[in-house]
Amino acid sequence: MDPLFAGLALIAMLVVTLGSGVWIFAGLFLVSFAGLHFLVGMPFTRVFSIAGSITYRSASTWELAAVPLFIWVAELIFRSSVSARLFTGLAPLVDRIPGRLLHTNVLGCTLFAAVSGSSAATTATVGKITSKELVSRGYDERLAVGSLAGAGSLGLLLPPSIAMIIYGILAEVSVSRLFAAGVLPGLVVAGLYSAFIMLMALIRPSVAPAGHQNFTMRDYARAALDLLPVVALMGIVLGAIYSGIATPSEAAAVGVLAAFVVLILLGELSWDLVRASLLGTVKTSTMVCIILISASLLSTTLGYLHLPQELGAAIGAMNLDPLALIMLLAVFYLLLGVFVDGVAIIVMTLPMTLPLVTAAGYDPVWFGVFLVLMVEIGLLTPPVGINLFVLQGLTNWPLGRVARASVPFFLLFGLAVVILVAFPQLALWLPNLLYGG
Repeated sequence: MDPLFAGLALIAMLVVTLGSGVWIFAGLFLVSFAGLHFLVGMPFTRVFSIAGSITYRSASTWELAAVPLFIWVAELIFRSSVSARLFTGLAPLVDRIPGRLLHTNVLGCTLFAAVSGSSAATTATVGKITSKELVSRGYDERLAVGSLAGAGSLGLLLPPSIAMIIYGILAEVSVSRLFAAGVLPGLVVAGLYSAFIMLMALIRPSVAPAGHQNFTMRDYARAALDLLPVVALMGIVLGAIYSGIATPSEAAAVGVLAAFVVLILLGELSWDLVRASLLGTVKTSTMVCIILISASLLSTTLGYLHLPQELGAAIGAMNLDPLALIMLLAVFYLLLGVFVDGVAIIVMTLPMTLPLVTAAGYDPVWFGVFLVLMVEIGLLTPPVGINLFVLQGLTNWPLGRVARASVPFFLLFGLAVVILVAFPQLALWLPNLLYGG
């Protein structure tokens, strides 16, 4: 069958199924089954056989074990006082910086992202504390919500990022190298956000209340104790990975154990907390894993139709230089992020885009960071921006108002993508230092 016709037919089926409100995994399964049977001409018995083997292979991938474990760490922290301690611990440290407590959104999300790996969990955990606290203290509500929407997205970029694990599995790239590659770009994004808050506070002093609190050394010592649980979890998980003592999946298990120890020391471990955290973990993990399995089947369908090869040949015939290719993909992912969830974007497009960028000479580790950055931008775009929905629930604002508040941080994410493209070593320096070039 003509690859162009097959590709258009698959796109049309995806648009119809996903646009009709069908669950993403169900839509991917339906399109894959239809593609293999009607476009490839494969009998249903053979299709079911392939689906069964792909399901087993995808579900038994060792790296995938890290996903539910990191999600469990986030659920445990979300339901404990550790998240509230983040705010009280950071408050004295940012009091003298222009913008003051607005920076707790950025720093809080950065620290929580480094132990959870989930954007939605990061936004919800930090937001449940700061969204009302900042407004009650006289801070600009629009800037508070916008900075939270942007900084919450760091959960996908900073290790232990679940999106990075998914990319590593699909692209067959070292997850440890991907984790290391996301550190500096994530810190750059956080730095851009804090710089913007400081600039706004200097231009419009009304965004933050005037004056400063007089903190004593005792206050700073108490703040350090409040931050200790999160910092300890972050050090244990990332230290185990970067030192080579544990793989990401093993480090995730260590993270769960460390989270239990923290809750025991705080006197907060209870059966109700464990039960609620497990239920939340099962729901989120099942969603992620079943989408991965369905996307693997779609990738197999694309392979049978030779679409990745044909697409690569078509773009190769355009004689695009590497920079033009990346610009084209940035626009493609930007448009896709308006309509499709981030995880679905990664799993649906990677079989076609990864061969293109590697053929153009880009490092697959660097492209992983680029792709996650583009997915993060999608978290701030309606109608499927997850962070916007989380904040809508926390603030009771209309979705459009939340989206408008996040526009400056959306643009700063775009600036971070430009910086990454201009300076690729920003993503490659640390993994090359830790694991060799």
